Amino acid sequence: MKYRLFVVLAALGIATMSHAAVSPVLVIHGGAGVIKRDMTPAKEKAVRAAMTLALQNGYAQLKAGKPALDAVTAAITVLEDDPNFNAGKGSVFTHDGKNEMDAAIMDGNTLRAGAVADVQRVKNPILLARAVMEHSPHVMLAGEGAEEFAKEQGITLVDPSYFRTEERLQQLQKALKEDAAKQPHAEVETAKHFGTVGAVALDVEGHLAAGTSTGGMTDKRWGRIGDSPIIGAGTYANSGCAVSGTGWGEYYIRTVAAHEICMMVTQMRVPLNRAAAQVINQEIPSMGGNGGAIALDTDGHIAIPFNTDGMYRGWIGADGVAHVAIYGDEDDGIAEPPAPADSTAQP
Repeated sequence: MKYRLFVVLAALGIATMSHAAVSPVLVIHGGAGVIKRDMTPAKEKAVRAAMTLALQNGYAQLKAGKPALDAVTAAITVLEDDPNFNAGKGSVFTHDGKNEMDAAIMDGNTLRAGAVADVQRVKNPILLARAVMEHSPHVMLAGEGAEEFAKEQGITLVDPSYFRTEERLQQLQKALKEDAAKQPHAEVETAKHFGTVGAVALDVEGHLAAGTSTGGMTDKRWGRIGDSPIIGAGTYANSGCAVSGTGWGEYYIRTVAAHEICMMVTQMRVPLNRAAAQVINQEIPSMGGNGGAIALDTDGHIAIPFNTDGMYRGWIGADGVAHVAIYGDEDDGIAEPPAPADSTAQP
């Protein structure tokens, strides 16, 4: 009996030690579709600074032993508050000159999720999405109902003028001119579909989470909602994989992109980078779409596929150093983590 108890305790001890040895990781994106010649030195500096701050704020949560959800929330709120990103403060305009925002968050450990769509006065949509997950019986709330719920939860609401920036207004004017001429310019059309911010995180407990927030696409109409708030399309996390996407949302919805990547990883045992590349760089482009994604698994493997000129992206791991990249020819600095001693090679 004593021997059996010793074996059980030893096993529990080993499990606890292994559990505590998980190195937290945070990966973020600020949107695909970056056109290098349109970047000014000042904007590039501001974007890199904001991405670094988002990584540092999110990683501080992980280092403090907080859950992956806290890291995702902390990172995304930084980007939502920065006008250089198409989310929150920097959200693009609809055809009618409004800002309509979407967001979602998902806990991979429990498969709980929350999302909001078409909100126009919520300062940080990611916070409302999390409140939907944690304090309502629903997964997604939209429009006036979502904002009424925000009031009840004490989520900050602002006047719609808060979201208006000159850069986004100019983008809308260009798009409207192209609409009137009925001769869309390739660069304007491409710019319509990109932006979005997101984060995926692995915490010290080995749990994953994913979150995405967006202002949608420039010149969108009729209450259009993209992939970001749709669980499985632009946002998904389970016990083995977490994904946040950015790109032409209609194609991410049609391929259920985030979910497909995670199913390939967890059910088919396809390596993360291969699964993400197949969906983002093969399936979506074959249908006429494009974009990018960030993905993370429980071993700390990172994948950041994209098929545009650039993508705002960054990650931070065990060394606590924030790695940020923008352009397609720029080194991500991603190094594969060492495989656990008792692991077996994936096919």
